[in-house]
Amino acid sequence: MELKGIHHVSAITADAQRNVNFYTKILGMRLVKKTVNQDDPSMYHLFYADEIGRPGTDLTFFEISNAGHTYPGNNSISGTSLRVPSDEALSYWEQRLDQYDVIHDGVSERWGRKVLPFQDHEGQRLIFVSDQHNQGIAAGVPWHKSHVPQEFSITGLGPVYITVPNLTPTEAILVNLLGFRKIDEQGSLHLYTVGAGGTGAEIQVEVDPKADKERPGRGSVHHVALRVDNQQELEQWRDKIRVERLPNSGLVDRYYFHSLYFREPNGILIELATDGPGFATDESEEHLGESIALPPFLEDRRQEIEQHLKPIQLK
Repeated sequence: MELKGIHHVSAITADAQRNVNFYTKILGMRLVKKTVNQDDPSMYHLFYADEIGRPGTDLTFFEISNAGHTYPGNNSISGTSLRVPSDEALSYWEQRLDQYDVIHDGVSERWGRKVLPFQDHEGQRLIFVSDQHNQGIAAGVPWHKSHVPQEFSITGLGPVYITVPNLTPTEAILVNLLGFRKIDEQGSLHLYTVGAGGTGAEIQVEVDPKADKERPGRGSVHHVALRVDNQQELEQWRDKIRVERLPNSGLVDRYYFHSLYFREPNGILIELATDGPGFATDESEEHLGESIALPPFLEDRRQEIEQHLKPIQLK
């Protein structure tokens, strides 16, 4: 029973249309599912990914229209990486970000890889990471209709960054409970990997005991999800988490995958999510994300739900 890497990252936006414009038109990701927050159907839940939404490629957003500004700090998921195929791709992206007046820090190096940190229009903290020398979890396949050439396109999620005031309890959860392996340490930065390793399987923890606790809002990350092979294994993870007496959600059917949520002691919300059934469950691969998709238990409320959602233009 071993986790397979990063499954998805879910963040917050205050404006679904501007969010779609940025992630599809500027970043060239595919909107593979346009649905609602199953726990609060009054808000959109948008999924951007590779051509078919493979596990490990999904960056998702809840639209909370009244979300305030994020004040970055401790006890937070403080950065999300997006994989690109090569160092050359980072040069392309540096020029593209300049073209669209996107804030970025220029190309640098972290843990032996070329990276390009940048922010979206709401201050979402993102990092392009080159897969030039990656040996580990396979990348996704970019959508052939993307606004970005395929040789430079985003192929999935890379390392997820966490900031905490105290390493010990977070490391205990990552290593002793979830089976991550610590592979490097540089001052206050600690790097962990799981499964087959590589850019799609890493979590970086920064320890900053002096920082204030983050005040989340638009541009913040809600949770990180880790890949579980199937529902049977998810049930075993539930039992393991119960033995540790960690408060958790129990098994949750998200229709496109099955989940379990819990918080580690520093307050980071972690989801374990199965690889299937997948986003083609209720839409063909060709037409993913074109219409509002609802899980069966919300289908009888479609008219009510759609009346409260502002239509999104995809082109």
